[in-house]
Amino acid sequence: MILDIKKYPDKILTKKTKRVGEVSAEIEKLIDDMIETLYAKRGAGLAANQVGISKRIAVVDDGQGLVVLIDPKITKKKGETSMAEGCLSFPGLEIEVKRPEKIEVEYLDKSGQQKKIKASNLLARIICHETDHLDGKTMLDKLPLIKRLKMKRQLKGLFK
Repeated sequence: MILDIKKYPDKILTKKTKRVGEVSAEIEKLIDDMIETLYAKRGAGLAANQVGISKRIAVVDDGQGLVVLIDPKITKKKGETSMAEGCLSFPGLEIEVKRPEKIEVEYLDKSGQQKKIKASNLLARIICHETDHLDGKTMLDKLPLIKRLKMKRQLKGLFK
């Protein structure tokens, strides 16, 4: 089932999500719906709170294959790169964002197995973007304060 994507300034986008812990049938169904939604909306990543669910789950695909991240935790960051990013919760908007070039992430996969991956370039960027969502942060939070406040004023009511 394709889920509705919450748009800025929906409050759920600014709230930290809750850990999943154990993978249940309900969580598996949510993940399947998130994957279907990700591809239907032609996104690169989707966090559960973007579809109104306060759970620490993200699905990402950098074009090299799908990765399901449950309770992800970035354990290492290396380098820095800047690139324009978009977001399904900010349709049509792109913002230049600095992110780590390489990361290591610990997470549970869809079957509840503990995993660890090293990601670089686009995959690292997408994972960082989605884990920011899970922490209640949007790409606007990456902007310098004055620019962020100005952008928030401009965006008020735009994505309803």
